[in-house]
Parts: sequence; C-alpha cells; structure tokens
Amino acid sequence: MDTESAQYHDVEQPEEIPTRDREDAMGAYLMMFGALAAGLPLPIINLIAAIIYYVVNAKKSRFIKFHALQSLLSQAPTTLMNAGLLYWTLHAIFNHGFGKDVIIDGFPEMDQLYWGYLWTVVAANLLYVIYSIVGAVKARKGQFYYFVFFGKLAYHFAYRVKLSDFEPKQTLNKPPA
Repeated sequence: MDTESAQYHDVEQPEEIPTRDREDAMGAYLMMFGALAAGLPLPIINLIAAIIYYVVNAKKSRFIKFHALQSLLSQAPTTLMNAGLLYWTLHAIFNHGFGKDVIIDGFPEMDQLYWGYLWTVVAANLLYVIYSIVGAVKARKGQFYYFVFFGKLAYHFAYRVKLSDFEPKQTLNKPPA
C-alpha cells in the first residue's frame, strides 16, 4: 500500500469541535426521525433526506462529514429492507386480501418466510434507531461512535488525505533512476 494514500487527517478532540459542528453532526442522525414521520408510507423518502443532508452539510467539516456519511450508509440497508417489506405487504393485500395468511402465488411456505422477514426488518429498524440515538448523543458531545461496519467506512472517506492535498516538497536527495 502506498504510504501517502494511507495517511489520514488527525481526528479532532471534543474540545476542538465547535458547538455548531456538533449540532450538525447530531442532526445527521436525528433528521431521520423527521423524515420517517413525513415519509412513513414511502421508506425511500428517508434515504433521499439523508442524501440531501449529507450533500449540504458534508463540506462544513470532516466531523460532520463522518457522522452524516455514517448515518446515510447505515440507513441504506434498512431503507431497502423497508421497501421490500412494503412491496411484499402491498402485493399480499391486493392479491390475497388482508388476513393472517400471506400466501403468495400458491406457496404456503411463503407465509412463514414473510413473517420471518417482517421480524427481521423490525429488528433491523430497532437496531438502527438505537444506534442513531447513541450516535446523536455522542456527536453532540463531540465524540465519535463507530457503527459496526459503516463506522470504519465512513471514517475512511471522511478523514483520508487525498494525494492532491499533499504539497510537493523540494528534495535534494532522490532515489536512483
């Protein structure tokens, strides 16, 4: 791995982060609740709101960029799962009526699969809400809270130093040609 491409900016300490940046980072997690209330029947609205929040606020600081990106990345899978559940539920209601059985196209095993998927989506959403609340509290305190997979990915994109950020140095000694 190239040593220059593996370098990262120093991570700010809580006392170095302005209050406004802390509030904007916290907002990346909490705006999800407002988008959820507005777009309850359409799960994609949450993802669109997270994308807009990221685009608007990511340029302010690396701290905000990290938290906004982590919130966005962690919201994508739950949005897709919610959209799948919404589609499956509407398909079952319109094709088979609303009832206990959600048998799809004559396959009785789909009933069990549906309920298993439903509880998986509920668990994923519950975990997402819990992680988002903890992330929001930590962001407000000026601290980092790394989600399981998405935290490392968001850190990598927010704090990595681009090669174009390096100023060329005048060197007298050069490696042999």
